[in-house]
Amino acid sequence: MALSKLKKLFADEEEDNLMGTEDEYYSVSEDEALKEADKTGNKMILMEPRAYSESQQIADHLKNRNSVVVNLKRVTSAQAKRIIDFLSGCIYSIGGKMQKIGVGIYLCTPKNVNIQGKITDDTEKNSKDETEIEW
Repeated sequence: MALSKLKKLFADEEEDNLMGTEDEYYSVSEDEALKEADKTGNKMILMEPRAYSESQQIADHLKNRNSVVVNLKRVTSAQAKRIIDFLSGCIYSIGGKMQKIGVGIYLCTPKNVNIQGKITDDTEKNSKDETEIEW
């Protein structure tokens, strides 16, 4: 009987410690959270390059372990191809990943970020449906 009282006593103390930790975790201000993200490189950067020269800035974000969503709708198709080629080499060198998430929109992540799932393109779906229908 004494043993069960001791277990209950210590279990209550553990719950109090956990509650204190949780309260401290959620009481962090937005400024403090942003400062911590700057230190650890846990940011999501959105970029719309207007020229090939901006691809180095995207690569710098990736080197700093930040994820980058690149929207290539503001560049010509030739420039977009050059940017993708440059970023592919950069991503390969840092062990990251690139995934197309829309028409002209790519998610580029460094090695410390895992991408789960896949977004299918409507044109891919339509072409698959057509090939399945054809005999």
